[in-house]
Amino acid sequence: MKLKGTTRIIVLVLILCLNLGCDQVTKSMMRAHINYYDQYRFFNDHVTLLHVENTGAFLSLGAELVQPFRFILLTLLPVLALFGGLVYVLIKKNLGSLMSVGIIFCIGGGLGNLYDRIVHGSVTDFLHIKFGSLQTGIFNAADVSIMIGFGLILLDAFLKKGDEKTAEAVVTEE
Repeated sequence: MKLKGTTRIIVLVLILCLNLGCDQVTKSMMRAHINYYDQYRFFNDHVTLLHVENTGAFLSLGAELVQPFRFILLTLLPVLALFGGLVYVLIKKNLGSLMSVGIIFCIGGGLGNLYDRIVHGSVTDFLHIKFGSLQTGIFNAADVSIMIGFGLILLDAFLKKGDEKTAEAVVTEE
């Protein structure tokens, strides 16, 4: 089912708001109920819940930058990119559903982290996963949204490439 017009925009904005809301609720819970660096381990120590404030970007990159470079790279450019992405996905009518939802998930996650950086001065991270030597950095729900969004975008590209090969094969057979 392909949504069009106002209905499409409403659904995308609703997904964006739910995405942002879930992120902010989980971060608010961490700030209110978990002390800095307290650790709670679950599932045979594979999942750790802890409260960390990240003043940089992904894996604390940029945390040591001096102003105004820090503001430009961690606030101004993300604001412009997220606004541009939102305008793009809302006005581009021929985007597929997977691509549109993927972009909205990325924007929702980006907005969640950007909101934290602007309002709190840092991004609240709280989850760490480890299986043997494989482990993640400490992340939050916004980071999960961004990864899901990129996954949907990649899936959309993969499916379109498969459709193109199928169409090529049909044309070749004729």
